[in-house]
Amino acid sequence: MAETSTHPPITRVPAARDVLELLKPITWFPPMWAFLCGVVSSGVPLGDRWPFLIAGILLTGPLVCGTSQAVNDWFDRHVDAINQPERPIPSGRIGGQWGLAIAVIGSVLSALVAWVTGPWVFVATLVGLALAWAYSAPPLRLKINAILGPGAVALSYEGLTWFTGAAVMAGTLPGAPVLVILLLYSVGAHGIMTLNDFKAVEGDLATGVRSLPAMLGIDRAARVACLTMLLPQLVVVALLLRWDHLIVAGVVALLVIGQLAAMVRLLRDPRAMTPWYAATGVSMYVLGMLASAFGLGGVWGL
Repeated sequence: MAETSTHPPITRVPAARDVLELLKPITWFPPMWAFLCGVVSSGVPLGDRWPFLIAGILLTGPLVCGTSQAVNDWFDRHVDAINQPERPIPSGRIGGQWGLAIAVIGSVLSALVAWVTGPWVFVATLVGLALAWAYSAPPLRLKINAILGPGAVALSYEGLTWFTGAAVMAGTLPGAPVLVILLLYSVGAHGIMTLNDFKAVEGDLATGVRSLPAMLGIDRAARVACLTMLLPQLVVVALLLRWDHLIVAGVVALLVIGQLAAMVRLLRDPRAMTPWYAATGVSMYVLGMLASAFGLGGVWGL
């Protein structure tokens, strides 16, 4: 009688295309955009900062953001088996412990690159990595909390990456106006993260994830998300006016009005219109971020 092996089955090395899919390059754009806002808001000419700029782009995009996607997919593999079974891990294209290994390797690489880029970038990167793991991994698993989950993602995607861009260029802690504006846009991004939860309501309800759409229903959650996006931007406009960035304040105000118009359409059917709003309202939101950065950086006297 043949012995039964107690060793776990050996899984093949994942294909490069499946690893890339796991890291979700499409999600790298928001943090890289916020990083660009940080660079502009610093008001520092590129000069000899190019190596640091390239390191920052790698950090905010493929390294930290890509790692966060791997972490999330590994700890969400059971939820994804319900919501999106075609993803690399639940489909078996990335088998065994490879998903976890990719997340760990990405975390180590991110920390190493941040270490050589600068102390404030290193601190921001460690905070971002900690939030990525806390968001998805037990025992904290912040994503099951309707406030802390989207808040962690919003802070990582918008605030910390903006901070990284400004710190990379200035080589020191960014000034108070930059810190205030990036925090306000991070708060507003909480609403954007709530919209992203609409597509996973069924899986969230089945697995106990207490997202706002799962708790409040999609219609009420959409209204909360809209208010969350709007109110911080109004404060941004007020601060820009106070700091005599009149042209930029006007541009941001017009973009807020455009978002209001888009929100009216979104609220008629939030689930169906969320992809449309992501292409219109969210685009206006991030354009407002960049406009604010131009003002803070004193670009063209704005």
